[in-house]
Amino acid sequence: MPASRLRVTGGSARGVPLTEPRGMRLRPSSGLVREAIFNILGDEVVEAKVLDIYAGTGALGIEALSRGADHCTFVEAEAAGVTAIHASLARTGFVERSKVLRGRLPGALTSLNGTFGLILMDPPYADEQAPEVLIALSALLEPNGVVVYEHGSRYNPPERPGGLRLVERRTYGDSSLAFYRQQEDE
Repeated sequence: MPASRLRVTGGSARGVPLTEPRGMRLRPSSGLVREAIFNILGDEVVEAKVLDIYAGTGALGIEALSRGADHCTFVEAEAAGVTAIHASLARTGFVERSKVLRGRLPGALTSLNGTFGLILMDPPYADEQAPEVLIALSALLEPNGVVVYEHGSRYNPPERPGGLRLVERRTYGDSSLAFYRQQEDE
C-alpha cells in the first residue's frame, strides 16, 4: 500500500504521509477541513481520549494524536481501511496510543468500553445510518466532550439528536462540520 498525497497537517507528525487503502472508494477529509477542526478545538484535543468512527484512512484520529490526544480508538468496516490505518500508525509512531477495531456502524459501537472526550465522525455523505449513529454517540461522550460530524454542505444535520445539541456549524466548500455537545437539562 503506497503512501499518498494525504499527510498529517499539524502537531508532532506534521507532514508525515498517510497510507490510503487500495480498492476503497473514499472521500478523506481535506487538509483544510482537518486543520479547521483542530484549530476550532484547540487545547480540547490535548490529552483527550478520542474515537474516530468511519475511520477510512484514519486521518482524523491520527491528526488528533499528532496534536496531543492521549489515545485514539479507530472503527472502520473495511479490511483494507484497517490495514491502511495500522500502516499509518506505524509510520507516525502512534501504535502504542491507539486501538483499531473492524466493524460496521452502528453495531460496532456496542463493542466500545468507556467514554470519549472527542468523537470524530466522517461517514460517507449518503450514509443513511449516520443519524442513528449520531444519536447513539451521546452515551459514549464524556460530559464536557464534543462530537465533530463532517457531512455534505447541502445536508442539514439534526439540532438535537438523542442527548446531544448542535452548538456550531461551519462550511468549507462541499463539506460542513457540525459540532455537538451533551444537551443540558432545561
